[in-house]
Amino acid sequence: MTTRSQRDKEKKQQEEFQSILRRLLLEEDNKYCADCDAKGPRWASWNIGVFLCIRCAGIHRNLGVHISKVKSVNLDTWTEKQITSIEGLGNRTCRKVYEASLPASFRRPQTDSALEHFIRAKYEQKKYTDKELEKQLQAVSCVCSFICLGFMPVFSTQCTFIKIKKRNFLSSPKFSPVF
Repeated sequence: MTTRSQRDKEKKQQEEFQSILRRLLLEEDNKYCADCDAKGPRWASWNIGVFLCIRCAGIHRNLGVHISKVKSVNLDTWTEKQITSIEGLGNRTCRKVYEASLPASFRRPQTDSALEHFIRAKYEQKKYTDKELEKQLQAVSCVCSFICLGFMPVFSTQCTFIKIKKRNFLSSPKFSPVF
């Protein structure tokens, strides 16, 4: 059973997350679906880091949660980890990774079956992926996961993590990464 103060805190956090998502959707590349270029995406694959239209979101759901984890931008409840993941990526970054070897003459598919084939080739088979950039993207995702668990990265010759008590360490004036 939750108390009123817990519910108020959760509601405030969700409002903050919604504000972040609205800000992200104002970025030029996020104004269009990452897969078909439809205007005004209202869905996201938070683990991949892209914003999607409803049609592509349905295809992503069919890929399975081991590949794509889909949420509504404004109907679903978001967690800190999910917000951190989508905030750190976005359509521009993910296109550089997952569409690196698309031919210059490529036209985005319009029919449902062709679109599903393209999305499966893009995320399941990783046909157009820049493998080196994908490794970097996975490393960033790992760092974000540790941060959400309350660990702070300490960078020197090797990246290690130390447990912190305050989650919002990035906004803390005491935060100073070691390079």
